[in-house]
Amino acid sequence: MLDSPTGNHHMMNQPLYTEKIFTERKVFFLDLKENDRGRFLKITEDVRGRRDTIMLPIETLSEFIESLNRIADFDEDNAEDIDDENDGENVNENVNENVNENVEQED
Repeated sequence: MLDSPTGNHHMMNQPLYTEKIFTERKVFFLDLKENDRGRFLKITEDVRGRRDTIMLPIETLSEFIESLNRIADFDEDNAEDIDDENDGENVNENVNENVNENVEQED
């Protein structure tokens, strides 16, 4: 872990590693950080100066990545079907069905 014998909060706040992802109007910052409780990933979305952040304990990073990969695979496999099915329908209904199916599979 990082030590700060001088109590320098700035040093403790520096990322160990960082990545930026630029989209049309958003910037995502992915910062690997460490504090007295351990390492974590800080994910920040910046939209024209407004920021939202989540903190992800490093112990859950693999599970988080696996979930993102499943979502990407699902989107890739079903993008055209979903677009056709949702023509004028509420998208949340289909999302809820898929979530329920995934929860049932995990039981």
